[in-house]
Amino acid sequence: MRDYVTAATGFDYASTANADLAGTLDALNACVECCDRHALPGRIALFWEGRDGLTANYTFSQLKELSGRFANFLHSQGVRPGDCVSGLLPRTPELLITILGTWRLGAVYQPLFTAFGPKAIEHRVKIAGPRVLVTDGTNRPKLDEVDSPPTIVTVGGAKGQGIARGDFSFWAEIERHSSEFEPVMRTAEDPFLMMFTSGTTGPAKSLPVPLKALIAFIGYMRDAIDLRPEDSFWNLADPGWAYGLYYAVTGPLALGHPTTFYDGPFTVESTCRIIRKYAVSNLAGSPTAYRLLLANAAEVVQSIKGCLRVASSAGEPLTPEVIRWFDDQLGVPIHDHYGQTELGMVLCNHHALEHPVRIGAAGFSVPGHRVVVLDEQNRELPPGEPGILAIDRKHSPLFWFPGYLGEPTKAFVGDYYLSGDTVELNDDGSISFVGRADDVITTSGYRIGPFDVESALIEHPAVIEAAVIGKPDPERTELIKAFVVLGVQYLPSAQLAEELQQYVRKRLSAHAYPREIEFVLELPKTPSGKIQRFLLRNQEIAKQREAEPHAAAQ
Repeated sequence: MRDYVTAATGFDYASTANADLAGTLDALNACVECCDRHALPGRIALFWEGRDGLTANYTFSQLKELSGRFANFLHSQGVRPGDCVSGLLPRTPELLITILGTWRLGAVYQPLFTAFGPKAIEHRVKIAGPRVLVTDGTNRPKLDEVDSPPTIVTVGGAKGQGIARGDFSFWAEIERHSSEFEPVMRTAEDPFLMMFTSGTTGPAKSLPVPLKALIAFIGYMRDAIDLRPEDSFWNLADPGWAYGLYYAVTGPLALGHPTTFYDGPFTVESTCRIIRKYAVSNLAGSPTAYRLLLANAAEVVQSIKGCLRVASSAGEPLTPEVIRWFDDQLGVPIHDHYGQTELGMVLCNHHALEHPVRIGAAGFSVPGHRVVVLDEQNRELPPGEPGILAIDRKHSPLFWFPGYLGEPTKAFVGDYYLSGDTVELNDDGSISFVGRADDVITTSGYRIGPFDVESALIEHPAVIEAAVIGKPDPERTELIKAFVVLGVQYLPSAQLAEELQQYVRKRLSAHAYPREIEFVLELPKTPSGKIQRFLLRNQEIAKQREAEPHAAAQ
């Protein structure tokens, strides 16, 4: 393996990403990079399994032909290079055909997560302005409540069976259009994806992803994921969100590597079954998924031990317990990776690069990025002092975020992009995640990161998941409150709450333990698995405000 320091400081496009791609930045097409260039006889691009047990494999050659047919249909509907096409589809072959056909035309693909309701869809469609929206029969009724929807294409039976009146039939149009469609070349600055932020702190913002981001995606797959030709790769993330679309679709296909789609809900049984059936050796997913595997440790160890080579995690920091369990019980290194929709992955414990791995740290800058920690005056901080994670744009050749669509980007300050996340630089050069800027708890003059408290709680055998917030308190500014999900064999009680408090107090400190514990059945999360602490915090503030009039009356 390459030495990390050499890779980080001696960065060049050709060695880190794709030499052919780097030489053609003035004429790019995402379908060519992710499909056509790999369309060799029999080379598989997609392993697909449906929730009803149906399976199918698609080669790059098949997808090249099908993308040409779909591109011809889009062109017949007036879609032109630079226009937007939306996909409201589960993880099916039709989703991949829609994405590749959109790119072939030089158009921009916009993902719509299938768990969205009509209002969330309407907000994104109104901003992106797609010319065509592709969906399936399950999600089609949502569009009846969307104001002024675009042209709708529905995946249904052959010859238009089961298609709503006025809709186009996906497969009927595929059959009647030619497969010959010359890819439209674009420049490195032209967008090929139209993403939206998760909307956890306000209305979702739209951001175009330029074609030059392909190089960064490829670099991540090689250096952090360590995707090798002999690997069978599965990214559990949904392509309706950034991590899935960037690294379950774009990244592996750009390397000519097959990806895996499972169109079904996450369960421990289905996950283990897919890993065994497709001999998955390289796995990526969210901490939520890995915690659920840990919660069923005996079943998982018996089912998949010896299958995986490496595992990667993104979305929230991994707890030490998960890291140790994967290493001790499965014999698999599982590494933390950090990124944002706006950045892709920029801070990782890389599987393919040699550097120290500190448990609990998010890792080192991805080659092509210089990640720093800034204080409130935007000055770079030394090790040991928490601050805001930022990207030094001037010295980050793979930084691609152009800003949000139609609005100024306040996150750009001079040469820096400010992430809004609180981190700390370590002595070895790695960076530890503390929490979102608004997640950090200030109690009795101390600044406490929720992750440390959550990690300590999860170490207790009774705890499956935990979320920690700062609850407003007149004496301490904030007090630490924990929301805890218990294992099925444990019952909530005041005695257990006291036990958990003392458990954390002994492992952290006298001031960094939860003064209050509330047992809950589940925690609020984004679709990508991130805990939405702000919802819990807002809930506590609302409770306090409701109680104030009653207290005043007494």
